[in-house]
Amino acid sequence: GRKLKTFFSYGWFPIAFAMIFPLLNGMAVALLSGLVTSDPANRFIFAVLAASASYIAVPAAMKISAPEANSGLFLPMALAITFPVNITIGFPIYFSLIQ
Repeated sequence: GRKLKTFFSYGWFPIAFAMIFPLLNGMAVALLSGLVTSDPANRFIFAVLAASASYIAVPAAMKISAPEANSGLFLPMALAITFPVNITIGFPIYFSLIQ
């Protein structure tokens, strides 16, 4: 929460990116996963994993690969924007696309 002030100082682009890009990833995989499996549960899990990679892997990867990176930007993007948007908006979209 302390890093949100720094995050909002970057403007609207990080907010939009943190909302739109994971949704696009999840929707693309929800549609394309039909080429791999026909089971709706597996397709849903594939879509969730594709959309959630940004808040599962990014904080750890950024700390290791770019230790000088500003954690005030990537942590709030992953945990304060992408995660709640994915839970509230993304999951129902992916499920409806699979149906």
